[in-house]
Amino acid sequence: MTSALIAATAATDAAPAHPRLDDLIRRARAYAAGAPQRIALIYPCDSTAIDAAARIADEALGVPVLVGPRDAMAVAARSAGIDLGRFEIVETTDAPADAARRGVRLVREGRAAVLMKGSLHTDELMSAVVHRDEGLRTARRISHVFLFDLPRYPKLLGLADCVVNIAPDLKTKRDILSNAIELLQTLGVAEPKVGLLAAVESVNPAIPATLDAQALVEMARQGAWPGALVEGPFGFDNAISAEAARIKKMNSPVSGDADLLLVPDLNAGNMLYKSFNYIGGGECAGLVLGARVPIVLTSRADSLLARIASVALAVLSVSRA
Repeated sequence: MTSALIAATAATDAAPAHPRLDDLIRRARAYAAGAPQRIALIYPCDSTAIDAAARIADEALGVPVLVGPRDAMAVAARSAGIDLGRFEIVETTDAPADAARRGVRLVREGRAAVLMKGSLHTDELMSAVVHRDEGLRTARRISHVFLFDLPRYPKLLGLADCVVNIAPDLKTKRDILSNAIELLQTLGVAEPKVGLLAAVESVNPAIPATLDAQALVEMARQGAWPGALVEGPFGFDNAISAEAARIKKMNSPVSGDADLLLVPDLNAGNMLYKSFNYIGGGECAGLVLGARVPIVLTSRADSLLARIASVALAVLSVSRA
């Protein structure tokens, strides 16, 4: 292993704990070597955000561009022991919203291919992204997807939407699926297997998520997502375990082999995401999709691996353009 990141996150004499995310980072580095992308880091005014910029550069994943007030970034850089002079800086006022607007403008001017949240609030960044006239909207609804590297699952597992859409209706769920399936296909999963989650695996008019699942399956049959196999509704157990599906007499190629799980709402998704990480021993890369460029939304609780893997995922998603 040549990566300083992998060396820092894996035991010296043991195999990496999350080899699929490590591979994602290696793939992104290989792509960036031939086509380095400018990554606008918005309002990096604490040591964690400045350290992320340094890691992006050290991992050769892209060219970080710091967007924010110079004095505040300088204080953060000194705290982190990082030379601010190694980065391009786009200076703004002290207002986080000003940095967000400037970062969005960089994208609109063709001067950045990825946005990454620094130390401002998510709402401050996303307000600039979704601005009707000056933002980065597309025809699709903006959504979020995680890719998890779980110790007891044989491949990366997508989970959407756990961050952006609170109670998605059927049209929004269609866009969530479109964004996530497109990302998986960009990563080389030509025929993603998608499980639509609900509390039960049968259609029940009293449980709207099962009706949505039934409608989405019909959309898939009519060609909404070429190449993808979309099935449901599934209870979580029979989506993730072929044995659980067998016991319940469900015969589905998605069971135990899903590439993506669609959750019914943000409450379910957020709790599942945190369970994967805090109980299941997982790590994940996350990305906002559906805007003109991918957006990395970081959390203060994110590990270093999760931050860098999320940047890697953004870089690879740009490769489809």
